Amino acid sequence: MSELKPVRGTHDILPEAMRRHRRVTDTACKIAARYGYREIATPIVEFTEVFQRTLGETSDIVTKEMYTFEDRAGESLTLRPEATAGVARAFMSGGFQHSLPLKLFCRGPMFRYERPQKGRQRQFHQIDVELLGVAEPLGDVEVIALAAHVLDALGLLGKVTLELNTLGDNASRQTYRAKLVSYLEKFRDKLSEDSRLRLTRNPLRIFDSKDEGDKRVVAGAPLLSDHLNDASREFFGRVQAGLKAAGVAFAINPRLVRGLDYYCHTAFEFTTDTLGAQGAVLAGGRYDGLMAAMGGPPTPGTGWAAGVERLALMIAEPEAPARPIAVVAAGGDAEVEAFAVAQKLRNAGFTADVGFSGNLKKRLARANKAGAVAAVILGPDELKTQAATVRDMESGEQTQVQLSSLETHLARYR
Repeated sequence: MSELKPVRGTHDILPEAMRRHRRVTDTACKIAARYGYREIATPIVEFTEVFQRTLGETSDIVTKEMYTFEDRAGESLTLRPEATAGVARAFMSGGFQHSLPLKLFCRGPMFRYERPQKGRQRQFHQIDVELLGVAEPLGDVEVIALAAHVLDALGLLGKVTLELNTLGDNASRQTYRAKLVSYLEKFRDKLSEDSRLRLTRNPLRIFDSKDEGDKRVVAGAPLLSDHLNDASREFFGRVQAGLKAAGVAFAINPRLVRGLDYYCHTAFEFTTDTLGAQGAVLAGGRYDGLMAAMGGPPTPGTGWAAGVERLALMIAEPEAPARPIAVVAAGGDAEVEAFAVAQKLRNAGFTADVGFSGNLKKRLARANKAGAVAAVILGPDELKTQAATVRDMESGEQTQVQLSSLETHLARYR
């Protein structure tokens, strides 16, 4: 039989790593709640159409990275590669159109078939914030301020840079798109095959290309910021003013774009170089055209997502869990009483660990290995007097304590 191992691009999150993982997700959930965001969970699997409509049929995610399969009923299903599409689908199928504005937070695993690398796996986890039904610039300000607040609570705000840009409204983008295509057509033969395909359908996505030839071409491309109308300039100005008022520092990156047509106005990324190459750890933007693109009612939206694994690599070591009280039975007759004592301690709020086998020496050794702060020893003599021997695992000092006073005596070890 061959050795059993995780599927390439997946990994077990073992207890020590899980503490970092939970620190990221629990902190984000707690901070989001302060802003009025309620947590939801969408299915891991959706109809493939949900993602084809939202991510674009020519995007790398749809054409190369999605885990898509046909179920027994012949339906095409896909493991979710990102969260926003599922949230948008839930918004429409759940009848939330009359509950706007809607503030939502979600977390969980996503799936993309891509080359595994540090902090990026084929099964990965995200935290996600979506604000639906708010068309005003302050909606963008709030989700960005919330993102900065989460990063600050994780001790990471000083390690990242907020990059900000505007995509303008639809009229501005159409004007810019024509200028961009005119420029890129001159360099068609120097573009990668993928970028040549994007040239007519979603040319802004060429800015996201990792191909070195594409990067050299777009370095001289016209900037969207030079083709904004007055309304778009005003919107972006109000976003910047709001961020300054909130004390959130940012840097304008005029080449930060989103390639799909339903994106508009604000685009942003929190980037870092602490994980090697410069990369985004949290990214988002405004997507006022998404709901309509999915066949729903026109609904403004803005939000962001962040990779949990990448953030978990950056944070300081979380506080260790509470050291347990070991409840040790010295002899078979005390097994049931030891378990009962442990259960009472747990009900009183202590962390308690019970050894299931071995003599007294082995059980104490196991307690020491588990990091127990104290051991409650119960043997035949203790049972007769309804007492226990409490051993301080640091000093070795032992004290006889009545079971009725055990919780009070152990309070010093909380």
